[in-house]
Amino acid sequence: MRNETTVTEFILMGFPTSQHMYILHSMLFSFIYLWALLGNALIITIIALDQHLKTLMYFFLKNLSCLDFCLISVTTPKTIVNSLTHNNSISFLGCLAQVFFMVFSATAEVLLLTAMSFDRYAAICHPLHYEVIMNMSACVQMAAVSWVGGFLNAVIHTVGTFSFSFCGSNVVHQFFCGIPQLLAISCSENLMKEIVPILITSILDFCCFIFITVSYIYIFSTVRKIPSKVGQSKAYSTCLPHLVVILLFFSTGFTAHLKPTSGSPSVFDIVISVFYTVVPPTLNPIIYSLRNKAMKMAFHMFRERSIIKK
Repeated sequence: MRNETTVTEFILMGFPTSQHMYILHSMLFSFIYLWALLGNALIITIIALDQHLKTLMYFFLKNLSCLDFCLISVTTPKTIVNSLTHNNSISFLGCLAQVFFMVFSATAEVLLLTAMSFDRYAAICHPLHYEVIMNMSACVQMAAVSWVGGFLNAVIHTVGTFSFSFCGSNVVHQFFCGIPQLLAISCSENLMKEIVPILITSILDFCCFIFITVSYIYIFSTVRKIPSKVGQSKAYSTCLPHLVVILLFFSTGFTAHLKPTSGSPSVFDIVISVFYTVVPPTLNPIIYSLRNKAMKMAFHMFRERSIIKK
């Protein structure tokens, strides 16, 4: 990677800078981050320790919690520290690390959510053939493709973004180092070597989104045929929250990366970024796992064992 930049640090100008807003921002994000960390760490621990949760669905959930842990840890701790210290700077290497891990965790999560939607489709629409369609070997391969795909995409975007020169303004109009905001302040004239990967990634994400949508259409079509109203209600209460978070994650991600970047800070841009970097890792522990009956039972057993050991 060739670096011709004269910029040694960037200034993150995402949130209002008044004294009261700094305090409110740090308190709110600290609470959200603590909840996300505890929720996802608890899910990973319970699934790892409980032998009854060694099924394919929980294998995917454990991977999802790991990615959520990474996704929210990329941006939130830094913005909390900046608010507490009243210092919005981030080093060049710190900015590079944010871009890499943000692209890695977001891409891997998109691919994993696609695999999870197929798993639910197979379980609900083809229950008799589920064990043939989905086996541990296939699930491990899907998870591996998600992690490796995220890593490769992160390398491409990171190299592409930081191969440009940053010789003018170093003010990033976002609360983290986002690729669109970095391209907006680059003094390089030809940005095609990063714009092309963005378009390719957007097409891949759109294909994943269509696949997930079609999978859930088939799922809901099958659920409607369930004779029991209780069974239908249980299936809808499980699948609908999944679909809402997926739609939120995809729609805000598309908007953040494909919307033209303005030359001044925008509250809309910041809110959109919060919805795809902070909200999904916070809600996923509730929607995917902590509302799950088997997870609740495993949690109570885990808590009882912990109390007995003490």
